[in-house]
Amino acid sequence: MEDEGAYARAGGRLPGDPVPDPGLGDGPERVPPLAGLPTAGPPPRRTSYGRTFVRLLPVLLIVAAVLYDIFTPRYFTAGPLYTAAPLVAAPIYSRRGTALTGVAVVAAVIGLQLGKGVIHYVDSLTELITIATVAVLAVLVNGFVRRTGERLVSVREIAEAAQRAVLPEPAERIGGFEIAACYEAAQADAFIGGDLYAVQDSARGIRLIVGDVRGKGMGAVAAVAVVIGAFREAAEQEATLEAVAQRLERALAREGTRRDGLDAFEGFTTAVLAELPHGDGIVRIVNRGHPPPLLLYADGTLRPLPARESALPLGMGELGVWPDRAEEADFPGGSTLLLYTDGLSEARDGRGEFYEPHARLAGRVFRHPTELLDILAEDVRRHSGGGMADDMALLAVRRP
Repeated sequence: MEDEGAYARAGGRLPGDPVPDPGLGDGPERVPPLAGLPTAGPPPRRTSYGRTFVRLLPVLLIVAAVLYDIFTPRYFTAGPLYTAAPLVAAPIYSRRGTALTGVAVVAAVIGLQLGKGVIHYVDSLTELITIATVAVLAVLVNGFVRRTGERLVSVREIAEAAQRAVLPEPAERIGGFEIAACYEAAQADAFIGGDLYAVQDSARGIRLIVGDVRGKGMGAVAAVAVVIGAFREAAEQEATLEAVAQRLERALAREGTRRDGLDAFEGFTTAVLAELPHGDGIVRIVNRGHPPPLLLYADGTLRPLPARESALPLGMGELGVWPDRAEEADFPGGSTLLLYTDGLSEARDGRGEFYEPHARLAGRVFRHPTELLDILAEDVRRHSGGGMADDMALLAVRRP
C-alpha cells in the first residue's frame, strides 16, 4: 500500500468509523463470476506467430536476396538483404546457427556472382568482402548476446532463490489443512516486492499472515523479511493471536529506529493474521488495516470477514494504541479461507473499475485451494489487461 488513501480504499477504518455489514457485502453492481475461465490450472499457451516469423526471418532474407539477384539486371544488388540476414540471426540463433547463416550468405553471393560472371569486378569483390565481414561480426555479436543472456539467467536464478528464502512456498498440507499460495509482482521479471505471506504450525493451531508493506524496492523487501521473521518466531511462542500482532508491532518499531529518512517515520504494514485451532471448526482473525479475508463455503456461499473493530496498520503504533481483539468465525469442513493483498482488490480494468473478488467468486465451488488461486490469478490478469499496478499475494487454506 502506498499511502493512507489506499489503506482506506482497501477496507481499513480508523476507530470510531461505522462498522460495515458483515454479511455477503456484494457491491452495488454485481460482476459476472469468472465467466469463460477454465475449471482448473493455467490457460493453455498460444502459438506466437510473431516469434515464429522472427526466427524464420534470416532464411526469408536470404531467399529474397537470391531471387532479387536472379531476376534483376547485373548492376542491381541485394547486398543490404545479404548483410541483414546474419545480423538478424545473431541475437536469436545459437553461435552455430549464426555461423551457418553467414556461410550460407557468402556462398549464395559467390555462386550468383560466378553465375553472372561478375566476380572479378571491383564492385562485386567489394560487396563480397563487406558481406563476409558482416557475417564474422554477427558471430562475435552472437557471443556477446549469449554471455549477456547467461548473466541474466544467473540474476534470475538469484532472484528466485531470494524469493524462496524470504517467501518460501508453503507445504500443500499442514496440520490437516490444504494450503496454496500465489505471488505475482507488478514489476516485470521481478519475483518479490512489498507483499508477504507465511504459514506456521504451532501448538495452538495453524497461524497465517498476509500483509502489504508500504513502499517499493529493496526497502520494502527488507521490511518483508523483518515481518516474516518476527511472525515465525512469535507464532510458535505466543499464546494468543493478539500477542503475535503485538510482537510484529515491536519488531517494525525496532526496524524503524534503524532506518534513515522518510521510512523511519512513515513506514507501515497492513496485515491480516489468522489462526486455525487444531480440531476446532473455527478461525480467529486479527486485522491490521488490511482487506478482509473471504470465507468460501462448500456450497458456493461466500462471506467476507471484516473487522468489527478497526485497528491501525502495523508500524503506526505511535499514532495511538488500541488493543488487538481476535474475532472468531465458523470454519466448517469443505470451506476455504482466502487471504489477499490489495493488488487483487485494487486491480483496474480499462475503464478504471476495481476488481471485486467477492462478487467474482460468489457461487463458485473449488475442489482445491490451488484451483482457486489459479483461476483467480488468471481472472484478475484478464480484468487488468495483464498490466498489474501493484504486487499481489494470495493465500488459500481449505479444511477438508
